[in-house]
Amino acid sequence: MRRYLRIRNAGLAIFSVMALLFTLDHGVVLAKDKTTSPSIRADRYVSADKEPENWLLNGRTYTDQRYSPLKQINLGNVSDLSLAWYADTDTTRGLEATPLVVDGIMYTSGSWSIVYALDARTGKILWEYDPEVPKAWGRNACCDVVNRGVAYWKGKVYVGTIDGRLVALNASTGAVLWDVNTIDRTKPYTITGAPRVANGRVFIGNGGAELGVRGYFSAYDANSGKMLWRFYTVPGNPKDGFENETVAMAAKTWTGEWWKMGGGGTVWNSMTYDPELNLLYVGVGNGSPWSRDIRSPEGGDNLFLSSIIAVRPDTGKLVWYYQTTPGETWDYTATQHIMLADMEIKGKMRKVLMQAPKNGFFYVLDRETGELLSAEKYVKVNWASHIDMKTGRPVENPEATWKDKTAIVSQSSLGGHNWQPMAYSPKTGLVYLPTRDVAGIYAKEPNFKYRPGGWNTGADLLLFSDVPPEAVTGYLLAWDPVQQKAAWKIKQSLGAWNGGILSTAGDMIFQGTNDGHLKAYRSDNGEMVWQTKTGTGIIAAPMTYMIDGVQYVSIMAGWGGVYGVAFGRAAKAVNGTGPGRILTYRLGGKAHLPPKDVTSAKGLPALIKPLPVSAEVVQRGQALYQRNCSMCHGFGMVGAGVLPDLRYSSPEVHEMWNDIVIGGALAGNGMASFA
Repeated sequence: MRRYLRIRNAGLAIFSVMALLFTLDHGVVLAKDKTTSPSIRADRYVSADKEPENWLLNGRTYTDQRYSPLKQINLGNVSDLSLAWYADTDTTRGLEATPLVVDGIMYTSGSWSIVYALDARTGKILWEYDPEVPKAWGRNACCDVVNRGVAYWKGKVYVGTIDGRLVALNASTGAVLWDVNTIDRTKPYTITGAPRVANGRVFIGNGGAELGVRGYFSAYDANSGKMLWRFYTVPGNPKDGFENETVAMAAKTWTGEWWKMGGGGTVWNSMTYDPELNLLYVGVGNGSPWSRDIRSPEGGDNLFLSSIIAVRPDTGKLVWYYQTTPGETWDYTATQHIMLADMEIKGKMRKVLMQAPKNGFFYVLDRETGELLSAEKYVKVNWASHIDMKTGRPVENPEATWKDKTAIVSQSSLGGHNWQPMAYSPKTGLVYLPTRDVAGIYAKEPNFKYRPGGWNTGADLLLFSDVPPEAVTGYLLAWDPVQQKAAWKIKQSLGAWNGGILSTAGDMIFQGTNDGHLKAYRSDNGEMVWQTKTGTGIIAAPMTYMIDGVQYVSIMAGWGGVYGVAFGRAAKAVNGTGPGRILTYRLGGKAHLPPKDVTSAKGLPALIKPLPVSAEVVQRGQALYQRNCSMCHGFGMVGAGVLPDLRYSSPEVHEMWNDIVIGGALAGNGMASFA
């Protein structure tokens, strides 16, 4: 069996545990079913807000606001905040999870989908579970072998693995309770997102759009692991018949033979549940290939790409949807953080859903009906002038299309906001976002041909052969979702791949940065009031909890993700590489991090010397590298330290080139064969 379990202190005893009908081109469908579940059990997860000492769900509560009522740490004493404990994860790959804390025990996940249970008072590792993902599967991960967290439900911990499995563990011991495959294992699917749990069901999606897969998300029984339903976000081959009326409806918005290239639409991140309305909200990803002119040559909106959809969690039946980017063609996913709140808009209290997806518009929707309430630009945007409030559709700029020309588009495929979670403060009424300003260069790949299992964006990746540091900028943005405007904005000192946000009743927000700092800011005006060095770049979001009357702030520090592995010079300038750790702080903490181990450049092999070959061969080599190698070893062959910088390959590595690249000699380390 492909699983490995290492138990530490196995004998430890652990705790008890559509009202309005919109036109189809608006992007909203109301299902005939307008009812909610007749009985929604008010269990501790629904009432998580009453347990501020715990962090039971990925965003603390089902609202996903990432706001904590704890205020022992506040503006008056934050200067006394210091390290309480740290725990090593024994990796230098990206760490993106938000830990959970349940009754004094912390549960989190790291690179390669490894799960950790720790004593939240001391950081002592209680047990560790390694799903033994075949390292060669890492080539299917577009954006590093990351994992965004676990879910907890009634004494069980759930994790999705990078090779497409969903695993349930005994929360007390780490023993495997069940392990189910969720994918077609002949296709390059991955799972990097945290499972969500509600009403005894575990919900999980997957990734792999860039490599040519068909997206979907599924519900599994939390006790048995039995699949209960599956929602396909992209239609399959019409000759095979459609799974249901919803898929048949979506197929009318596609043209050509998209199914031969997968179509994309993977659900790799955001899901949020509303127990009052009994609705599960799901964010859907980009198209595959990126180019809609290749994917759907006669046009069409290509449902449900780049959409927010609401389904009944018991059945998977569609209730409504809203498409943020019809006919998506810039890798503008809508898989970014979905947040729920009740707020007054134009004199009326509304139950709203908020999202700031990659495309640069901040959306506020009525979460019961899908009605678009507002949408405004939160970053620089030139692909569309505005959102038409009558139709709900963007008004596109023809200059941003790249069917037959090169286009410089804001924002790039990194997005104005990516997966890093935003946070909300009911005290200020503001949403806090990690944003960036990075323009993208788009043009069709010459002589594109679909390559099963390979990168199939349809975009010319040679345009990404270099990313200078000055071309990318990161910001911390405070956004007023009612007025739809910025309250304040802070430019980050370096890099564009900073961590997610935590908001607290102590009148502060916390954020980690890609250059290795954890910082606290005033939530009303953005003034920085505290910072500490972490020794490793941070891309994850902080969380907070309380034990025995002591409040802690905890964060995963691990540099990587798509920016850290692929963005060449821009990522290298951050110098975020360091040991992966869980760092936890309290007032008056006494722990200290060991000195950072800095390898001297003098100890590296010499840079590769140019070979005496023709310009044509060099050009071919560059194209092969950008298509096959750059997403792990860096654009322009500049590695940022997460994975080997090939410019410094030793003579021994050069001698083994065939064995490594073609023969798969290092497949066990994650370097799969390219035979």
